Amino acid sequence: MMSGPEFLALSIEISFALIVIAIAMTFIRLFIGPSLADRVVALDMMTVAILAFCGLAALRSRDSAFLDVALVLGLVGFLATVALARFAKRRKWRAEGIERSAEEESP
Repeated sequence: MMSGPEFLALSIEISFALIVIAIAMTFIRLFIGPSLADRVVALDMMTVAILAFCGLAALRSRDSAFLDVALVLGLVGFLATVALARFAKRRKWRAEGIERSAEEESP
């Protein structure tokens, strides 16, 4: 039977492997797409997975510097997601505006 520290170390290693798999799968979704919304969600998911990776690295190394990195990355990731969502919304509005003006010109 495993003791507490051994079980924690094994759990952290398994978690690292699962997070790396999640990041790889998310990168594939980011690359394939097909829409901008899929890519934005994949980028947000990748940010969350990297945050989890930083948290696990802080647990494993017992260094709180990784938590500072995770905090900054979380803030930047949130701002990037909001900016990309606004970009997608404006892009949709422009496409609808072009279609409306073409419909209004034809009798």
